[in-house]
Amino acid sequence: MDRITSSQRSANMREIKSKSTKPEMVVRQLVHHMGYRYRLHRKDLPGKPDLVFGPRRKVIFVHGCFWHQHPDPTCKSSHAPRSRLDYWQPKLLRNQQRDKANIEALRAANWKVLVIWECETKLKCPDKLVAVITDFLGRRETSSAYPE
Repeated sequence: MDRITSSQRSANMREIKSKSTKPEMVVRQLVHHMGYRYRLHRKDLPGKPDLVFGPRRKVIFVHGCFWHQHPDPTCKSSHAPRSRLDYWQPKLLRNQQRDKANIEALRAANWKVLVIWECETKLKCPDKLVAVITDFLGRRETSSAYPE
């Protein structure tokens, strides 16, 4: 049984954004601060990745733990809904299947893919996330146009 009315739940769900979410903004600010430059949500790529590093042929998806059902058992946000299972289970399964298909299509087109989960952006010390991103993106290239 849900703790709020169906109209309140519906209003809550309408407010959930798909772009520029808090976890995505954390990753974008961190990556920018690290000196990497990127494009956002390229529509010509499968799944419209959150961050696209075109010359490197690498993309980053920032997935919400609930919406994409983070498989880590220690993740507190990836819980299964307790009400309206006939609605939620197929919906969340479709999200997972779509994610898998998009990642496979990107890899088939020689793109490298990193998925960062919402719970990974909530760390008080982002050193682990910085290390993961640096390992994925490689050394940052400096432009010869700007003296160091």
